[in-house]
Amino acid sequence: MSNNDVYDLFVIGGGINGCGIARDAAGRGYSVFLAEMDDLASGTSSSSTKLVHGGLRYLEHYEFRLVREALIEREILWKNAPHIIWPLRFVLPHHAGLRPAWLLRLGLFLYDHLGGRKLLPPTKVLDMTSDPAAGPLKELFSKAFEYSDCWVNDARLVVLNARDAADRGAVIRTRTKVVDARRVDGQWQVTITDQLTGQSETVTARILINAGGPWVDEVLRGVTHSSNAQNVRLVQGSHIVVASKFDDPRAYIFQNKDERIIFAIPYENGHTLIGTTDHDYQGDPGETAITDEEIAYLCQASSEYFSQEVVPDDVIWSYSGVRPLYDDGASEAKEATRDYVLVSEGGAEEAKLINVFGGKITTYRKLAEAMMEKVEKELGAKKGHWTAEATLPGGAFPATGFEPVLADLQKKYAYLEADHARRLMRLYGLEAGKILGDSKSYEDLGKHFGGDLYAAEVDYLVTQEWARTTDDILWRRTKRGLVLSDAQVDDLSGYLVQSGSYATVGG
Repeated sequence: MSNNDVYDLFVIGGGINGCGIARDAAGRGYSVFLAEMDDLASGTSSSSTKLVHGGLRYLEHYEFRLVREALIEREILWKNAPHIIWPLRFVLPHHAGLRPAWLLRLGLFLYDHLGGRKLLPPTKVLDMTSDPAAGPLKELFSKAFEYSDCWVNDARLVVLNARDAADRGAVIRTRTKVVDARRVDGQWQVTITDQLTGQSETVTARILINAGGPWVDEVLRGVTHSSNAQNVRLVQGSHIVVASKFDDPRAYIFQNKDERIIFAIPYENGHTLIGTTDHDYQGDPGETAITDEEIAYLCQASSEYFSQEVVPDDVIWSYSGVRPLYDDGASEAKEATRDYVLVSEGGAEEAKLINVFGGKITTYRKLAEAMMEKVEKELGAKKGHWTAEATLPGGAFPATGFEPVLADLQKKYAYLEADHARRLMRLYGLEAGKILGDSKSYEDLGKHFGGDLYAAEVDYLVTQEWARTTDDILWRRTKRGLVLSDAQVDDLSGYLVQSGSYATVGG
């Protein structure tokens, strides 16, 4: 479309909700323009606990509709993206003095049956005097419960939704800030500024969708000039990554004396991810960072369970994000609803503004479908629901599943080390061959930046996935930041600048 054309939808925000909406809309035949002021998934959507889950603890707050919807979504999303989403078993030790065993049994019974589980295995009771799951734990637990949820590479889920949206005709602009939006003659006139060049342009759209995440109220105040600008409660959640505390492929869910829970999850081949915290946040969502108090909390909470104490010096990496929860008046951050709310603004003859408040990664696809219902009322229906049966890029695996496809990749590219081949398949699925091309050796992949990161992969991320900086590549797209040295990061930065990206160290 040219600059003179009118888009059906203009989406503000390149997180999971914005990209999910853009994908669903483009697949239905609507014309879509999405603008993200930074990188895709650079806010909340890359700062999660990396789970597609029903939310076991939400049952305590009677969020039955949300839990049921999320439980159903687990297997749908797994089927749509089996390279970046896969089943994970969780071990919940019974801690005497906290939630009683009967309550845990009841919650897990509901968890097993509320969402029509079909493929994921059911809950079972573990004898911690003999089960290997007891190995890394203190000798305090005679019983544990084991249940199913799924792991997700959150940042890649966002990027793949954006990639699919673009492949279906959507315009995806990163590093593009929306600075003003006004209703003119029944349409939206949206002014955007390229963050790199400083150039501005105006885009016209019939509906404006505010999926700004933690910035949703800021967009309302500063961009659309709405008076309805206090709708979200910002809650900070932080995570730490340490060297692996256990070899078991299962994850752990630990109860704390403050009634919160934390997870300890196998992470990135040799690490353990521990999180999350929950406390109200004030300030710029882009400036959030883990505090010393949060590090101490996560270390202390996990050390209640692990026989090998977790201390702040163990922390290799940490990340922190702000969850934009719909402000339902809950007294504590841990009690605030994780459900989503879509609110339309605009009179009968006015162009509509639809705001996205709250939400969670697991239900992003259902949120997008709910948004399409609102869009259809304004613009008329086109194609119906389609995303439940549509794989994301790289995810169209045969019925044989992941491992046989990985074996085929290793056979075709025999020079690849096993861990490298698995990493590429886990990130890109059936698209991995586009990176490897006709290569016969590592030398054919171009410049080596350290670890198993080569120019062929970097170039793919720049040309196909909107990556521009070292942070985009090392932390959101690949997590190779865990293994590259500072000098190697500098080397990558220089390569990006030379190749035409604006990248600097630190993004």
